[in-house]
Amino acid sequence: MDYLYLLLNLGSLSIPFLFSFHPKLKFYKRWKSLLIGLLISMAIFIPWDIIFTINGIWGFNQDYFLGFKLFSLPIEEWLFFICIPYACTFTHFALLYYFPNLKLSRATTKTISYLLIFLLVILSVYNSSKWYTFINFVLATILIAFVIKRNPNLLSNFYLTFLVMLIPFFIVNGVLTGSFITDEVVWYNNSENLNIRLFTIPIEDTVYAFTLILMNLFIMTHYESKRKRANSINHQ
Repeated sequence: MDYLYLLLNLGSLSIPFLFSFHPKLKFYKRWKSLLIGLLISMAIFIPWDIIFTINGIWGFNQDYFLGFKLFSLPIEEWLFFICIPYACTFTHFALLYYFPNLKLSRATTKTISYLLIFLLVILSVYNSSKWYTFINFVLATILIAFVIKRNPNLLSNFYLTFLVMLIPFFIVNGVLTGSFITDEVVWYNNSENLNIRLFTIPIEDTVYAFTLILMNLFIMTHYESKRKRANSINHQ
């Protein structure tokens, strides 16, 4: 099934895209800030992806994509960095719309953040030779430290909304890594990761998803807050 990866991308995007025009959610009004987030995150994640693919840290099963590549990556992999962040950021804001009190206290948010930073630093240091683990955890550490300083309110929401996002994550990423199908869509060199799987999913993928989504949300909220301040000044 050479269109499986494409179907997973489009399937992940379809419902969030349709509900973006819901008269209450109006997620389409966030498209400009989302586009900025997508471009910046892709500027980080795409080169990382290309380097890891070229060096055999992970790769793609040609039986499950259409065969078109750009800089060593299937076109479907490029779409992944658009479709998945779109679906996840939509989910985040939709949950906050329907559950406005869905947030942790500032103290709890800081405690979780510092514990995560500590754990990720320790794992990075002791696994510095495993490139997926090391790069992944270092980037997550830097991002959490940055966001807890600049926008702790985002993390107070995101720690909870991310738990909800893990449900579709285990379905989509499960298929990508070999659940429910004969062979995996994306394969991993286990010498470059902890070789710990959640079902068929490398445990590093959960941190990867966390970082990708949080980066997009931080950029979106930062841009939107700057735009609101500018509009406020202009109307004074």
